[in-house]
Parts: sequence; C-alpha cells; structure tokens
Amino acid sequence: MEEKLNITNEWDKTFTLSEKVNHKKITFHNRFGITLVADQYEPKDYEGKLPAISVCGPFGAVKEQCSGLYAMEMAERGFLTIAFDPSFTGESGGSPRYVASPDINTEDFSASIDYLMTLDNVDKEKIAIIGICGWGGIALNTASIDTRIKATICSTMYNMSRVNHNGYFDETTEDALYELKENLNKQRTIDYQNGNYKLGGGCLELPVPEDVPFFVKDYSEYYKGRAYHKRSLNSNGGWNMTSALSFINTPQHMFTYEIRNAVLIIHGEKAHSCYFSRDAYNDMIKNSKYRSNKELLIIPNAVHTDLYDNLEVIPFDKIEAFIKESFK
Repeated sequence: MEEKLNITNEWDKTFTLSEKVNHKKITFHNRFGITLVADQYEPKDYEGKLPAISVCGPFGAVKEQCSGLYAMEMAERGFLTIAFDPSFTGESGGSPRYVASPDINTEDFSASIDYLMTLDNVDKEKIAIIGICGWGGIALNTASIDTRIKATICSTMYNMSRVNHNGYFDETTEDALYELKENLNKQRTIDYQNGNYKLGGGCLELPVPEDVPFFVKDYSEYYKGRAYHKRSLNSNGGWNMTSALSFINTPQHMFTYEIRNAVLIIHGEKAHSCYFSRDAYNDMIKNSKYRSNKELLIIPNAVHTDLYDNLEVIPFDKIEAFIKESFK
C-alpha cells in the first residue's frame, strides 16, 4: 500500500518564482504503483493547447533545485512543464527510501508522459523531456523506448551505469569491480539484519579539503551551499548504498540509442563528465539512419555544475529553438 505523502504547499525552491508563470503541485503514478509528486508550471497568458516538457535531475537532487529552474524557465517561453521527484525521493512515494533503479527511473519519465497526455491543454504531438546530469542518461534510455517523446534534451549528462561499473574515466579494474560488488553484497546482508538501509553519504560539507578534485568542490558548493535543500539526497545523506548494484549490472551501454526523434546533448567543455556526452552522441549516430536531428553542443569553458543553475551559461534560447523545430 502506498504510504501517505507529505506534500509541502509553501514555496520552498532554491530559486524565485517567476511572475510570468502559474505554478501548482500535481501527482501522477507509475506502472509500479508509486505516486510521484511534481511542480507544474505554465505561462500566465496563452491560447489554445501548449507544447509540454517533463524535466528531472540531477541524480540525487529534488525538483526544488535545478530541474524546477529549467521547468520554470521553459514555462516562461510558452511550454507547460513539470519537474518531478523520482520514485523513493523528495516528496514522491515509494519505500524503502533513497533507492535508485535504471528500470524504475526510466519508468518514472514515461509515467510523466502518461500524465501530460491526459491534460486537455497539452498538444499531445508536442511533448519533450529534459534530463539533467544522471537523468540525462535516463532521458536517453526513455527516449529509446517511448515514441511519444518528440524531442529529448540531455544537459551535462552522466551515464550512471557506466560510472558505477567502470568508475570515473573508466579507470576501475576488474578486480576492483569485483571487490566493490563483494562489499555491496556484504552491505545487503547487514542491511537485512538491521532492518534498514545504509546511505552512501551526500556531498562533502563546506569548506571542502583543498586536495579534492575540482568537480567534488563544485558539487559541494551547489548542494551544500547555494542550492541546499532539506529533501535533496546530495545535500544530505545520499543514496541507499546498494542501489549501485542494479546500475553495475547494466554496464556502459544501458542505452540502446535507437532513437528516431530529435536529441540535443549539451555539455560544458571543462566538465569532468563531458566524455559521457561525447560518447553517447557518437554511439547514437553511428550506423544510424536518423542522424540529421541529433546534435551535440559543447559550451566553451563551462564546468559540470554551470549547467545546473548558471543562467548565463545554460543555452535556453538553443533549447527552446531546438524543441520547437523538432515539433514541426
């Protein structure tokens, strides 16, 4: 039985509500019977049916952070948008908490399309998705199976299966991977005995040590600093540790990339994670008949978290133009 949801009614985002949009909380359910909570935005003045966008990410964030910012910005530009909390996180349902799954999270995105397809003021032929960070990869996975999605935007994407299986920069050895799996399975036994699930820990507290990689510092400055939120996993205790096992089991090419509809992949040139986007784009167009509507956009000098909330860096004009062109 689905647990009772605790939905906050006051505005508690990490950004200011635009005067150009209307906002409300909504719920929808996925095929696993989990109820998801989302923020819905739409322009205050419009006529007829609206094109729609579903937004999620980053991996371990909540809709009060950058997915909501993206959704609100796109609503200002004439779209009906939703930014949702994935299953087991934020205000959404699902127990135990803080579990990630490539299958369930892909279903979450498709379930958000189910919801949008039921709205009378949405043009059913003009629906797009935006996935940020780890949800950029999940967006590609969803687009490869859900033909209702006409345009997919991946911003500063991670391939969560690849990074869990191979480590950063594909540096994990076979023996190190086996040791990781051994440790995670030992943790499963401990969790079962204890009746709860150990969390892996969120971002480092500020100030971070000087000797950490620059992207670790960037993450902490976002999640522990300017965009801290009490419901965000990355801002607090992190994911259930053993969630990594399901991603390890779908290594590297979790995504089939058999996508006929339009895809725009955006990444910062200086981002540690840029190789995920470059490789995803190359895999998607290789031996494909559907290359003309695929695009890779590299933002000069931008780092990973610049595409979270830096309005001078995020190419919203390009995102808007690409989606609208895809709908023609």
